[in-house]
Amino acid sequence: MKTLVSRRSEDYLRVIYEIAEAKGYVRIKDISRALGVKPSTAVEMVRKLHELGLVDYKKYEGITLTARGKEIAEAVKKRRDIFENFLKIILVPENVAKRDAHILEHQLSPETVLQIARFVEFASQAKEWIDEFRNYCEMIKRLDKKSR
Repeated sequence: MKTLVSRRSEDYLRVIYEIAEAKGYVRIKDISRALGVKPSTAVEMVRKLHELGLVDYKKYEGITLTARGKEIAEAVKKRRDIFENFLKIILVPENVAKRDAHILEHQLSPETVLQIARFVEFASQAKEWIDEFRNYCEMIKRLDKKSR
């Protein structure tokens, strides 16, 4: 059975997954810090995710992803990583790439995600091509500075 979840729910699942991977356990305060929300807001969403069968949650205990929750979280994280890598390849500064990858992870069709994933894979194997692009961008920057 496919569970449809909101973008915000996907964010929570991804954050729970990432915290669990990093720390081995997840608490409400970890989620609220990571997402910049009040603990009461995090509790409310975690309860909803529990009702959907995506997390296991008991008050004052840790939060764990169910198999389905982990599957969704991994898919969201994979999409985000693809976009972040794509943006880094085209030389977007890392802090901007992280922010924009978050936006893109929810916005694009599966067909577009697949093609960007293929492009990232191709580009990561094409070192000369990436170096040429970097050189091109540096040349444009120099020309822009001269024209000012």
